[in-house]
Amino acid sequence: MNNSFKDKTVVVTGASAGVGAACARAFAAQGAKLVLVARGRAGLNSIAKELREHSEVLTVAMDVSDTDQCLKLLKKAEAKFGTVDVLINNAGMHSRGDLEKVDPADVAAMVDINLRAPMVLSCAAIPFLRRAGSGAIVMVGSLAGRAPLQGAATYSGTKAGLRAFSYALADELKDVGINVGVVSPGPIDTGFIMDEIDKVEDIVFSQPMSTAAEVAVAVMDIALGKEAEISMPAMSGKLTTLSYLFPNLRRRLRPKLYEQGRKNKEKYRNRAAQ
Repeated sequence: MNNSFKDKTVVVTGASAGVGAACARAFAAQGAKLVLVARGRAGLNSIAKELREHSEVLTVAMDVSDTDQCLKLLKKAEAKFGTVDVLINNAGMHSRGDLEKVDPADVAAMVDINLRAPMVLSCAAIPFLRRAGSGAIVMVGSLAGRAPLQGAATYSGTKAGLRAFSYALADELKDVGINVGVVSPGPIDTGFIMDEIDKVEDIVFSQPMSTAAEVAVAVMDIALGKEAEISMPAMSGKLTTLSYLFPNLRRRLRPKLYEQGRKNKEKYRNRAAQ
């Protein structure tokens, strides 16, 4: 995979922290030109300062749920670097809890950020990728998109929709040199989960934790066309397949998974306190 993305223009949403920042570092290590997108200017400036020693970096502080800004983003990227070669749809939002306890405005925001924005950006990016001659669109999904997760109904729904969208788009673009795929990780050791550990459903922690760097490697593999989907960890992907195909099995396993998740959550909480 050495230098596979050298001088390629890679757009990463949600790039100021977590998986997005890890993806930025991974592509920078291969000499890619980076377009880093996030809402917060301070976080973007920090990761850009780190990576400008290795790569050319354009930062764009924006809301990915704003369609007009999405269209302008790709034009800025092409104007700055000449091409748009890879789009990483990573930005995400999760307002946790049973649906009746979630603010309806947050439900709408999750749909806009987790699903509508990647769809809009992917659609808008296709002409740019065609002009570049090849490229990739990668979605950062979730195991929650492979099997329904109570306490995360909207989040599960958006990630399931993103996964379906990814597979359909991959079929549409399979003959034009544009790789499309989705990475579906379980819990990731980032602030997205760890900063809200007490709000996260116990069952989430029943699955092994991945690192942001490991997810970034999977993202690069998808961009290279190695897979249509990478579930992380692989065994958890198999478990979600079984739980989706056999709902009664999922319901029977749930108490044991919650118990294991509670134990693991306590370990993570204690580790954070040290």
